Amino acid sequence: MGNNLSQLPPEVQTHIKNITSSAGLPDSEESFEAIAAGWLEKLKIFEERTIAENMIESDMLDKASERGGVALTYSGSLVLIGPLIEGKRKTGYYSIGIRKNVPEMVSDSDSILLKDIVLNESIQFKTGPVMKTSPIFKIAICNDTVTMIEQDQKIKNVTVIMTKEFVDINKALVPR
Repeated sequence: MGNNLSQLPPEVQTHIKNITSSAGLPDSEESFEAIAAGWLEKLKIFEERTIAENMIESDMLDKASERGGVALTYSGSLVLIGPLIEGKRKTGYYSIGIRKNVPEMVSDSDSILLKDIVLNESIQFKTGPVMKTSPIFKIAICNDTVTMIEQDQKIKNVTVIMTKEFVDINKALVPR
């Protein structure tokens, strides 16, 4: 096993090995290492950008909580979870184009979570941009001192910035 892949938790290593072919890459150590290198870059960006927006890392986001946030999946996708307003959330799923078997970018302004968002479990939607995501590796939520409008703006800002950076990483991994 190479250096990049070995830096990841075992469950993420397994997930990366399972999705490599869906990115159009051969199932090889070289491919696993490339995807793992990109994943590590995405993790660093996720942590830096959410800290810069004063978001709080959490183990979960209760589906009834008014707070919103962003999540990073095992496969390196982003999930935007807007604040809960009148029982619904703005949500977005951004695989950013590396995988061919999931949507690249989809959003929904009237999403309803099926259950709480918990680390190492999939996000499931009753209604939303997708029905289910890959398991969640990290969740960053807005702190409870910001208004709904500020939460919405913070989440939008961090998602736009990270999406662009993630696209650049994926282009280097899997040239079109």
